[in-house]
Amino acid sequence: MDLPLSVLSAVTTALDNIGIRYVLVGSFASSMHGIYRATADIDILTDLKIEHVHPLFESLRDTFYLDEHSMRNAVALKGSFNAIHFDSVFKVDIFVSKGDEFALRQLDRRELRKISPDRTETVYVATVEDTILAKLRWYQIGQETSTTQWSDVVAMLATSRDNLDLQYLHEWSSKLGLTELLQKALLEIQDDQKS
Repeated sequence: MDLPLSVLSAVTTALDNIGIRYVLVGSFASSMHGIYRATADIDILTDLKIEHVHPLFESLRDTFYLDEHSMRNAVALKGSFNAIHFDSVFKVDIFVSKGDEFALRQLDRRELRKISPDRTETVYVATVEDTILAKLRWYQIGQETSTTQWSDVVAMLATSRDNLDLQYLHEWSSKLGLTELLQKALLEIQDDQKS
């Protein structure tokens, strides 16, 4: 886990230095909420603007393979681009916020946390509620076939159940069309507690 953390730190330090708002999402975010599983990449949601592209490219180009043209396209199309660490070939997927309400909410609610208990660097991480909602969304988009996404959701609900903002989860699951999936996941952890 140490090498991916160093890669994460290099990218988020560059984002911080340039003043680009970002939030760690995906499996790395769920790992920071106590649900560790190996993952092949790091997902970061950013509020990247066109004026940030060249400074970010210059900041990362010595240690990462990335393409400035692809970065500009990602900003224009509100898409994503990759930064691949030269030494480890570890991949960072950088998503440009589409400006939708949920993406902005994730950026606004992000939490500054230590990158790991034994390191001093910090990183902005999506809250557990936003990570649950995002993973439910990916599960739904994938025709509800990804056992990995579902397992992450159930594990985060179980691990964080005493500290979850359930009102926020219910409100946003309704807005995102995820109410039935959230209810199913909550029932699953209740059944597990009983057995």
